[in-house]
Order: sequence, then structure tokens, then C-alpha cells
Amino acid sequence: MNLTIFWLYPEYMSTYGDRGNIICLSNRCRWRGIKVKITGDLKNADLIFGGGAQARQQSLIINDLLKQKERLREMFTNKIPGLFVCGSPQLLGHYYETADGKKLPGLGLFDMVTKSGFGKKRLIGNLVAKTDLGTIVGFENHSGRTYLGKVKPFGKVLFGFGNNGEDQTEGAIYQNIIATYSHGPFLPKNPRVADWLIKKALDIKYAKEVELEPLDDRLEWQAHNFILKKLTGFPLSRE
Repeated sequence: MNLTIFWLYPEYMSTYGDRGNIICLSNRCRWRGIKVKITGDLKNADLIFGGGAQARQQSLIINDLLKQKERLREMFTNKIPGLFVCGSPQLLGHYYETADGKKLPGLGLFDMVTKSGFGKKRLIGNLVAKTDLGTIVGFENHSGRTYLGKVKPFGKVLFGFGNNGEDQTEGAIYQNIIATYSHGPFLPKNPRVADWLIKKALDIKYAKEVELEPLDDRLEWQAHNFILKKLTGFPLSRE
């Protein structure tokens, strides 16, 4: 089997270790004998990844990204899986309002908006949330506040700020596309999310239920559970 992963503007959008998510996906496939190709071309992509960026980088790429709106809409509708971290999911909404009041148009694929202009206060620190895939841990660093419309939140904040520091929502999920504010990088400390993305991509590509070979994730779970217990005091769990 093989997978093609589309990496959204890696030269502009790859902050706070987001490159590690690509490394994680690639290695977890390789360890199972699944060949992986990383590409900047949406054509024939089986999985999508978008990393974080600051407002300047977002403003540089948004006009080009808008040209790919309908292709991305088609992929989302067809349940191609993906992970968008921090800056990139802000561009999935209707708009991103910068600190100086400028509105960058978004793709409008997620019913949400992001606003800055809250002074110098950033939402920064470790993040823990409960999702349908289990607990997730990560690190957030953002000045923008995201407010969801009808799109479903990815999780509920147990520790940290999440989308806006107000309503306990973290990220968003639509079809098989996950949006999150978790950097870190995110996937190495959350192996079940990485495998969920890989499995969804393979299921859709090969039009059958694919069973992933189990991996030795003891180190990954040590990292996950150390943060989970330290910040929340919750029992260690993979549920």
C-alpha cells in the first residue's frame, strides 16, 4: 500500500515543530511497510496537512490558497482526511481578522471566524482536551481567537485555552478533517490521532476496511500520559 500526503505551504506554514507531524505520519506508515510520498500538489493526495504560521505568512499565501478552494471543498466532502494546526485552520473559516483590523478572507469551508486585536495577550501554554478519539495533549501559542458556528468542536478543553479561552472548545472537526491549536508537534504525543488519519486515508483510497498493524508506542504514551497526569491529575488512560 502507499499514501500521498499533501503538505500545505511548508516554507511558510511550519512553526513550533509542525514539521514533526509529517515525520510522524511518514514513519508510522514506513514502519508498517506503507510507502509515503510528500507532495505540494493536491492532485491525487490521500491525506492533507497544514501547519501553523503568523499573520504575515498567512497574508502571503491566502490569495494562492483561494485558487484551490473548490478542490479542497471536493476533498473535504469526499472525506479525505487531514490535519490543520493553528494558523492553517484559521484560514479554513470565513475570515481571519488581524490585530490591525484587516480581514483576510478565508476558504469558508468551516463555519467559524478568527479574530485578533486583543492587545498583547497571547493564549500560550500546555493544552489538554477530551475528544471523541480520547484525550489529546499539545502546546498552544496564538493571539487569534476562533469562534465556531455550526461546525463541531474537535474537543473540550480540560487544561489550557483552546479556541478562544472562553467557551472550552478546542479546534473543530468536519468530515475527516481535524483542526486544532495543538503544536508541539501534535501527532508524536497523540499516536491514536496519527493512526486515525492514516487508517481513514487508506480506507478511502482502497475502498475497504484496512487494519493497521500495531506499533510499539510505549514512549509515545509515556510522553502523553506524563503531560496528562501532570496537568489534570487524571488517571493514565489510552481510552
